Amino acid sequence: MSESESTNTFRSRLCAGEKLLGTMVTLASPSVAELLASLGFDWLFVDGEHGPLDPPDLVGILQAVGRQAACIVRVPTGEETPIKRVLDIGADGIIVPQVNSAEHAARIVDYARYSPRGSRGVGLARAHGYGSRFQDYLDSANDRVSVIVQAEHIRAVECIEEIVKVEEIDAVQLGPYDLSASMGKMGQIQDPAVVEAIDHVIRTCVAASMPVGCFGLGVDAVRPYIDRGCTLITASVDTVFLADGATKVLSDLR
Repeated sequence: MSESESTNTFRSRLCAGEKLLGTMVTLASPSVAELLASLGFDWLFVDGEHGPLDPPDLVGILQAVGRQAACIVRVPTGEETPIKRVLDIGADGIIVPQVNSAEHAARIVDYARYSPRGSRGVGLARAHGYGSRFQDYLDSANDRVSVIVQAEHIRAVECIEEIVKVEEIDAVQLGPYDLSASMGKMGQIQDPAVVEAIDHVIRTCVAASMPVGCFGLGVDAVRPYIDRGCTLITASVDTVFLADGATKVLSDLR
């Protein structure tokens, strides 16, 4: 990887604090992901935790998107095998749910980085050009792959100061709905206690120069988070775009 390439990857832009605009992909449709990527989003939040996306679906999405946008895949759990599989098929990074301690965050980094910076297993897959770019990928992966952990439980909020100190965690993704549920306030993301917990995560991350990610169904939902310092932005979902567009056309015709 050349010096210019190393300074213009999704990870380098993320760590530099650049505002990165993305949307969520949940449908098992390479064409939908390809269309969204072609519109100019910086990245796609490909949701492998919730919904129907199995490994073959993820491969099809990554192939369709190509280099039009970074594909960051949310794995179902923060364990070695799902992380290894997603990175081996060529994801530009991972989002890991329910990371509630610095120890867990450190294990995730270990699973995602090759030796000597971690213990990621060495395979031969799509990320390696099926063998044709094997050494090139091994030489560059540690610097290109983004590792993002979700703060979506009150336990994560309580130890966020330790989580942000874990080396090679590249960003913290907020999860307001799961966080509210863990506080006994399911869906009440405007409850003062939930708002304060979210603000605590944002303040801690900003003070540590740790990028923060947020999600919202539209501009009005994400704008307040941007104003508070979030730079990794996920706006809306593929299914919502489809439903909103179809609903407007139907309404206008009627």
